[in-house]
This record gives sequence, structure tokens and C-alpha cells, in this order.
Amino acid sequence: GDKSSIHSVEASAGEVLCAGALAAVCWAAWRYFQYSRCLRTYGRDVTALAGKADPVIGRDDEIDRLIRILCRRTKNCAALVGAAGVGKTAIVEGLAQRIVAGKVPSKLAGARVIELNLAAIVAGTTYVGMFEERMTDFVKKVEAARGKVILFVDEMHMLLGAGAVTGTQMDAANMLKPALARGHIRCVGATTDEEYCMYIEKCKFDKFDLRTKSNHRMNCP
Repeated sequence: GDKSSIHSVEASAGEVLCAGALAAVCWAAWRYFQYSRCLRTYGRDVTALAGKADPVIGRDDEIDRLIRILCRRTKNCAALVGAAGVGKTAIVEGLAQRIVAGKVPSKLAGARVIELNLAAIVAGTTYVGMFEERMTDFVKKVEAARGKVILFVDEMHMLLGAGAVTGTQMDAANMLKPALARGHIRCVGATTDEEYCMYIEKCKFDKFDLRTKSNHRMNCP
């Protein structure tokens, strides 16, 4: 009768809804798998290693300043500038330790610090366009994280200018710069004074001078 027809329709609708929900969950899981695999393959998760590293001592002021920059809605990229051995990487590790410990503002809560591994992106590129595909995919994955991935680029001048002679590195810079300009990627770069002026100053990064421990907009000669 009518009641059995209604029950049949309701059951069918329920099955469709369940199937749709299952498909949505599977699709979300697949997207997350692809997202995580890309970041693992072409980056190093500094936050995942934070619990195993020695605590960063004596860098609280610098880490606090870095956090303030990263929490901005725009102009949220910093360049750690100084000679080799002044502690640029240590500050990034200290940031990762703060995130893992839950001692950061809500904007950075649960974020992951991913160090770009350009060598891994270049490795095994056997046909034209393969490098570009990998780099574009990596940048898209970082952007898709909506601020929950903080990109760390050591020797950033190699990516944003000094590597132009190799072609592929310059391509990487051109793929990264638009995302940085849009403010969709929180980024921390490490470089030296001279190379900052030559290659990075025009990218509007906040210079974080570790030699003088000052944080200001760069005025290069």
C-alpha cells in the first residue's frame, strides 16, 4: 500500500544519503592523503621533529617577533638574515616547538612548519614540465592549508634569484612569488645580508636581522 511505498522511498533516500556521505568521506580522505604525501615528499616537517630536538634556549624574543609577523593577515612573511651559524634554523625550530607545546596564538594553533626540499623536487625529473608540475602542486598544497602550513625556505636567495642561472630554480621562484604576493602562504626564509638586498628585499619580506636583533623593513642601498 501507500505506507510500504513511503517506507521504500525513505529507505532508498537513506541509502543514497549514506552512499553520498561515504563518497564524500572517501574523497576527503583521498585529498588529505595526496596533500600529506606531497608535503612529506618535497618537504621536511619541522614540527614532527620538534619533540625530539633539544629545547631552543635564549631565543624567546626572536621567536615572539617571528610569531607576530606570521599572525598578520597580510605581509606575513619574514626573512631571517645573518651570517652562517647565528641561529636562523634554531629560531624556526623554536617556533615549531612552541606550536607543538600549544604556546602560540590561535591563528598558528595546529600549524605545521614545512621546510621546502628543492633538491627532492628536482630529483628524478625526466621530462620537460615535470619539475613545474611538482612545484606547482607543492605550492597549491601549501595554499590549500589556509595558513596552517608555515613554509620554511633555507638559503632562500637560491630560490628567489641567485639560482636564476640554473633555470629550474628561477621557475620555482616564479611559481612561489604569486602565492606570497597574495598573502596566502605564511613563509619564513633564511639568508645573508648581501643576498637579502640582492634578491629578497623586493619581495617585501620583513627583514629579521639576527646580528642586531632588530625587526624592520629593509632599506637596501
